[in-house]
Amino acid sequence: MDKSQARWIWISVAFSTVVLLIVLATTFDTNTLLTILKLNITFLLLALLLRVASLLFWALRIRTMSGSLGYKVKFKHCFNLVVANLLAGAITPGQAGGEPVRIHELYRADVKIGDATAVVLMERVLDGVVLVIMGVFAMILLESIWRGLNVALIIGMFFGLAVMIGLIVILFYSARRPDRVKVLLNKLINWAGTRWKGKTMQKITRYADVEMDNFFASLRRFTTSGRKGLFYGTVFTTLFWASEFFIASLLLLSLGQPPFVAESYLFQLIIAIVMMIPLTPGSSGIAELSATSLYALIVPASVLGLFVLLWRLLLFYFNIVVGLMASLNIFRRELRIKDEKDSISTDLQTRDIPEE
Repeated sequence: MDKSQARWIWISVAFSTVVLLIVLATTFDTNTLLTILKLNITFLLLALLLRVASLLFWALRIRTMSGSLGYKVKFKHCFNLVVANLLAGAITPGQAGGEPVRIHELYRADVKIGDATAVVLMERVLDGVVLVIMGVFAMILLESIWRGLNVALIIGMFFGLAVMIGLIVILFYSARRPDRVKVLLNKLINWAGTRWKGKTMQKITRYADVEMDNFFASLRRFTTSGRKGLFYGTVFTTLFWASEFFIASLLLLSLGQPPFVAESYLFQLIIAIVMMIPLTPGSSGIAELSATSLYALIVPASVLGLFVLLWRLLLFYFNIVVGLMASLNIFRRELRIKDEKDSISTDLQTRDIPEE
């Protein structure tokens, strides 16, 4: 890990820690101590297991979607890339850093860059579709609750929904009119090539045309021969978000509170959409404040701080810890690949030296 990544981890953790301390300080009382003493460890462990299960569903989504394009990516590799992507998401605004990690790791599994990009972007599309559908149902079934929510949260949710719908429209347009999109992307790449000159930029320009063809071909396959991957991708996307959202209910049960399943699903949906807006690294601070303002409607003040703390421990700090471990595996592999390349290069140079 370089110094820049370490700095962003500390910034992200600092944002989150400061807000959590403020929430805990303003909600802590004698009832909070009683709640800690009566903490139900069984439900807490179930929440942890469900968190792991959600990551397994994510890995299965990547594996099946890649498989529909003709690639056989090992499940172990898919799971490791999902976990490594958590760290990048935790230190970048809107969790956008996870996409490049997943693309790179699919490429390391012999998936073409264009195909890997199509898989990762289609993941975002499926996330958008599932969250939009969940949002529509939640607003219909829980109209009385969401109408009384904070205006800023509602605006943030609708803005996030608009961004996701926009991405879906752009990708479907790309699948139907790839030539027009390709011309636009080529102009953008050529413009970038004139601004940032160098070997890296030349390499990107040289391979961009081929990989764009792979990308658009992959998008078309997802709607034709790859429909099976799209179907199972949707199934695993639904299971992923359903698991992620139910974790909050298990945490409430561990604190001796009712699960508030329907309300919690609505709140988690709003938070998930708001967190996609690139405001702070890993949405730290934003997530804590959103959760606090929403769950204050249904959870006693003495329990609220503890709930938000446990929730962020599982969905943020857990990401950083396991993400670091997975990233370390990738770092070791990259060093091994580099050593092998250096060894081969040295052997070739040795053979080229004429004997005296």
